[in-house]
Amino acid sequence: MKKLILIAFLAVLSSCKTLTKTKEAFNWDGANLYFLMTDRFKNGDKSNDVNFNRTEKAAVLRGFEGGDLRGIIQKIDDNYFSNLGINAIWITPIVEQIHGYTDEGTGKTYAFHGYWTKDWSALDPNFGTKKELKELVEKAHKKGIRIVLDAVINHTGPVTPEDPVYPNDWVRTSPTCTYDNFKNTTECTLVANLPDIKTEDNSPVELPKMLTDKWKKEGRYESEMESLNVFFRKYNFPKAAKYYIMKWLSDYILEFGIDGYRIDTAKHVNEDVWKDFYKVCQDDFKAYKKNNPSKVLDNAPFFTVGEVYGYGISQKQLYNFGDKKVNYFQNGFHSLINFDFKSDVNKSYEELFSKYDQLLHSDLKGKSVLNYLTSHDDGSPFDKNRTRTFEAGTKLLLSPGVSQIYYGDESARPLEIKGAEGDANLRSDMNWDDEKTNPSTKNLLLHYQKLGKFRANHPSIGAGKHEMLSKSPYWFSRILNDDKVIVGLDLNLGVKKVNVSKVFSNGMILRDAYSGKNAKVIDGEIVVDSPFNIVLLEKIK
Repeated sequence: MKKLILIAFLAVLSSCKTLTKTKEAFNWDGANLYFLMTDRFKNGDKSNDVNFNRTEKAAVLRGFEGGDLRGIIQKIDDNYFSNLGINAIWITPIVEQIHGYTDEGTGKTYAFHGYWTKDWSALDPNFGTKKELKELVEKAHKKGIRIVLDAVINHTGPVTPEDPVYPNDWVRTSPTCTYDNFKNTTECTLVANLPDIKTEDNSPVELPKMLTDKWKKEGRYESEMESLNVFFRKYNFPKAAKYYIMKWLSDYILEFGIDGYRIDTAKHVNEDVWKDFYKVCQDDFKAYKKNNPSKVLDNAPFFTVGEVYGYGISQKQLYNFGDKKVNYFQNGFHSLINFDFKSDVNKSYEELFSKYDQLLHSDLKGKSVLNYLTSHDDGSPFDKNRTRTFEAGTKLLLSPGVSQIYYGDESARPLEIKGAEGDANLRSDMNWDDEKTNPSTKNLLLHYQKLGKFRANHPSIGAGKHEMLSKSPYWFSRILNDDKVIVGLDLNLGVKKVNVSKVFSNGMILRDAYSGKNAKVIDGEIVVDSPFNIVLLEKIK
């Protein structure tokens, strides 16, 4: 009996070690992140499609389409993200939006995108409930997927007949930014009728009456006030507008255990604000882990990635406003969105990979960039007509840095929609039917799935050291500690032979994750016979 108990104990101990190794394998620097626009991804609950009397007919793709948290949960349950190798999902803002519509010159527009906040402390019912957010985070975590929400501190939503402006000590409504220096980028409104939070101001302010009246009507005034008092006592911050918003946003960490924030319009806010926000986020992330030990995924810190519009990896750690240079990496950000990638992707594989490897292991060592091809507000995306979809996926998912798949990249979702104007073209409904019925879409999706899962299984792809092994045919290795892979691209179909002796030893069994075929290393070489021009080699024993 004692022998059986000992065997059982050793088995449990062994599994714990395996589990620990799996958890530690995740690395934000090599993450495979899926960015989705909540309202456009999937409608999982048609009962919440209309709220706050948002019934005016909007311009094409400028009203709420019905996507919600329930739809995201359904695709988590269906293993859609897992099959793509996704280990982090970035969701557009889900806090309560303005109730009315506005027209910025492109027709009647509602706040379907989530960037026009009315109340940071509540979720917008069009997107779902806090109960659903809890379910989403927990289900994602069980599948090793982190959740990154979107933080907007720079501005409120536009003023409409249903949405009064915040008080003057909270916001400015002019001037409009001219973007020719630091002050004219930060102390101004991005566009007309988008009130700018006075984030440079530390003066204490009272809560807006429209907000406290709302809380009283909803029966949560006392709890909200007590929670605010606890926050300000803890940090001894002045009761300035920016700190109220930090508190409301950090509550989603403390209550739900989200894993990161993408920071919207980061360069339009003084950088010290982000340093304070990062501290608050890390503190609450640690508190959540302490309070919920069974839900802890790993020891990774809270993740912050900033939208410093126009920043590119070539700028290394400094963004230049003309009259001032700012290092956002030293002010609360682990990563910045890389606006260079969509043009760099036109380089050859080796030019692209070696450039990023060199920068990420020197000037940006210990930091990362988030690479993207298409997004929700970049009107000049790579491959706008979706004619280079396989190449795009290959370069995105095999490049050093964090990869960002924008919803529909994997299914060639159209980026030009008849009747739509401006960024509405980039925000069409997810093309689920194409994935079911279109053979070319199915093939593209499979391509993304193979590359995505390989990337997720091997942090070395995004975070490891790159080395070209052969120029023609093109082979390279990536190594991060014990995680080692070899990749071949643009190869001949059929039999392919490569010398792997710099990475793998004789007798090792390797698997080509693209074809699924195994082969043994003999005399330092391996032979793969597959009908594909890509080989993804990983050690299996």
